Amino acid sequence: MPGKPPAKTAISTTINGQSYDFLCEPRQSLLEVLRDVLQLTGAKEGCNNGNCGACTVLLDGEPVNSCIVLAVEIADRELTTIEGIAQQGHLHPIQQCFLEGAALQCGICTPGFIVAAKALLDKKPNPSEEEIRFALAGNLCRCTGYDKIVRAVQAAAKRIQADGTVVATPSPQQQAQQQQ
Repeated sequence: MPGKPPAKTAISTTINGQSYDFLCEPRQSLLEVLRDVLQLTGAKEGCNNGNCGACTVLLDGEPVNSCIVLAVEIADRELTTIEGIAQQGHLHPIQQCFLEGAALQCGICTPGFIVAAKALLDKKPNPSEEEIRFALAGNLCRCTGYDKIVRAVQAAAKRIQADGTVVATPSPQQQAQQQQ
């Protein structure tokens, strides 16, 4: 006799600046819910065990692999997916620089790299090459290699600074250090 299906949990959260209310099973990953319940299919399933970064999203501004985060963990939190990176129909400078620099091929890893790069540039607007490589170390690409990706992030950082497109928000720790 089959067991009873798990009870669903009601979740309220903010995704890409919009309020969402949905039901999910406590065992469902955030990636499953994003793709199958909410139809936000930008985050890709590459490994389903947190090793490839194709499913990277920002949870309260921090990059996480959505395949290993339970959907119930995002209740009352802020989530940004690749769908929320572009604004008002215009590509974000990171996205534009990926295109211009040919920093993508098959596209499976691209959303994760762009989201991880955004997390880095939001915190550190002028990162060194080493800092970029470190921030993107959780993301794998089997097509392009990493040099074009790193160059695209460097170009985006310069463009953002020149255009004033994105203003980095200091963390509470950085704000405290600046006041000392």
